[in-house]
Amino acid sequence: MNNSIVDELLGQLQGPLLGQIAGQLGTDNSQAQNAITAAIPMIVGALGRNAQSPQGAEDLFGALQRDHVPAAAGGLDLGGLLGSLLGGGAMAAPSRQMDGGSILGHIFGGAQPRAEAGLGQATGIGSDKSAQLLKILAPIVMAFLAKKVMAGGMNSGSLGGMLGQERAQVQQQGGLGGTLMNAVLDQDGDGQVGLGDLLKMGATFLGGRR
Repeated sequence: MNNSIVDELLGQLQGPLLGQIAGQLGTDNSQAQNAITAAIPMIVGALGRNAQSPQGAEDLFGALQRDHVPAAAGGLDLGGLLGSLLGGGAMAAPSRQMDGGSILGHIFGGAQPRAEAGLGQATGIGSDKSAQLLKILAPIVMAFLAKKVMAGGMNSGSLGGMLGQERAQVQQQGGLGGTLMNAVLDQDGDGQVGLGDLLKMGATFLGGRR
């Protein structure tokens, strides 16, 4: 599927934006890019899973309209949003739009620690940096979705359909992002890919550099 949310976001998080994220994490650009390439499909795939039910899609649609549309209202400026996120640590009471930790709690629920640990282990950046990265990326993904909803005149049903297609594409393409999504969201141990396989794929993905 062309122009997917994952592809568009990965295409925009390059150059100076990538450099800013790498600087915040204390990694080089290559490490940051590897981690972002794994994290974005995981976040979008988890949102697609949540939006499979009508209630889940309605809840997400409401959150986008309530908390994230203002950031997208005049055309989404990822540079400005990223600057606000990276400078937001000193804010006494961050807005729901910028509160990456809260957003991750809604996206992953009880699987959030597994998402942070899995991403950190598979990409070699460690749990602390992966948690920091996910808190940066979650508001960006939500603002990007809000822009899509506004531009497309979507309702909760069409939002759920779009995210379902995105999740299916992540699974079909595989790679570290798809494997990570399956490992993190497989809470019942029902035979899907586990963290052991995930770590092997991470080593292959990084060419043994971990």
